[in-house]
Amino acid sequence: MPYAAELEQLNAHYQSMPPVALMQLSIAGYDGCRLQLHAPLPVHVNDKGCAFGGSLASMMTLASWGVVSLLVERAGLHADIYVADSQIRYLAPLFADLDVSAEPAPEADPGEFIATLRNRGRARIGLVARTLLPDGGVATDFTARYVAML
Repeated sequence: MPYAAELEQLNAHYQSMPPVALMQLSIAGYDGCRLQLHAPLPVHVNDKGCAFGGSLASMMTLASWGVVSLLVERAGLHADIYVADSQIRYLAPLFADLDVSAEPAPEADPGEFIATLRNRGRARIGLVARTLLPDGGVATDFTARYVAML
């Protein structure tokens, strides 16, 4: 399975954080660009019976952070990665498990991001994430900038 070692290490990192471990998230897939996370609705349900907004925001933040971490690791670098800023739009209530995907933003250049990180010891990259509805629609979308520092 491609990326198995990297995904195992990423999952271990997620599970090492007590609040994240309680989320019961799992890595649902990675194609070298897009990372998918999954979490069961029953541990993220709000008083309306749908997914809690804070859980959706956390899942998209974690998925995006994971994409940056995998980019940095695949480049053979070790960096601290932080979310610099983010924006989220809640488009529809989600009454199903949380399925989130994240990837570099369309205008982002992962190669340039890594080159800048190598040369300057610090770099930024834009990410986009989505939480999908069971019918394929979008429950939430998320844009963010992440910073990596050697």
